[in-house]
Amino acid sequence: MEPLPEVTDPRVIDGKKLAQGIEAGVKKDVEQFVTETGIKPALATILVGEHPPSKLYVKLKHWACKRVGIASEDHKFPAETAQEEIIRIIETLNSRPEIHGILVQLPLPKHIDEREVMMRISPEKDVDGFNPLNMGKMLIGREGFVPCTPKGIIRALEEFNIDPQGKEVVVVGHSNVVGKPAAMMLLNRNATVRICHVFTTDLMSKTSKADILIVATGVRGLIKADHVKQGAIVFDVGITWQDERVYGDVDFDDVLPKVKLISPVPGGVGPMTIAILMEHTLMAAKMQGDEL
Repeated sequence: MEPLPEVTDPRVIDGKKLAQGIEAGVKKDVEQFVTETGIKPALATILVGEHPPSKLYVKLKHWACKRVGIASEDHKFPAETAQEEIIRIIETLNSRPEIHGILVQLPLPKHIDEREVMMRISPEKDVDGFNPLNMGKMLIGREGFVPCTPKGIIRALEEFNIDPQGKEVVVVGHSNVVGKPAAMMLLNRNATVRICHVFTTDLMSKTSKADILIVATGVRGLIKADHVKQGAIVFDVGITWQDERVYGDVDFDDVLPKVKLISPVPGGVGPMTIAILMEHTLMAAKMQGDEL
């Protein structure tokens, strides 16, 4: 993997630097938690198949665990593994008190029902925020474990002292992983939110009105300068792997002159997502420790 580029333009959100700040706080809190309770927070990951980006993401998560003092287990399965076997390992991990967080790396092979798998993760160990109970709590404004990427976006806005209240927000992409939860979390913060997707007509007429634009489609270079309002804040969450390089949904060089802030790919929202996962794993350990 290529090293992340150094960020020198003040308009470019340095996700690596923000993530380092979050991880430093988690590391300090983990040390204090272990000293006070004797419990070491632990994350278990489940990876099905040989999808190269997924293998990389899981590796990055385990590296982060090591940096902040969280224990981790990596459970790998061949792509042809039956859904029942994945559910069995989830139920085993649910029952192990020394495991505090469970993360199933998406996407899963097509024969496995992602929704069914997510429903089987205990809500109190659902550090990725995809269990329907945690999604439902987010819907009514009681955010606990929420998807890590949208929470990373919210944290970045906080770091730059940007209040979404009253802002026009457009989210392009309506996945359960990014689009829907990002829209809901910003709605919880009193933004005016519009969601666009593959069936939206005249996308440019919608995105060009956004004060905050979040793009998560996986279509390389979808968003050009004409799609973006002058002075907008743009979060590029799209990832396309091509020739062993990663590209975003936003044509970065074209859009940069128009924005107030923009997250690059790579080095923007990605590091923030992993840092939030570390925060959630510690949060899960604390919650489960309180139940003992």
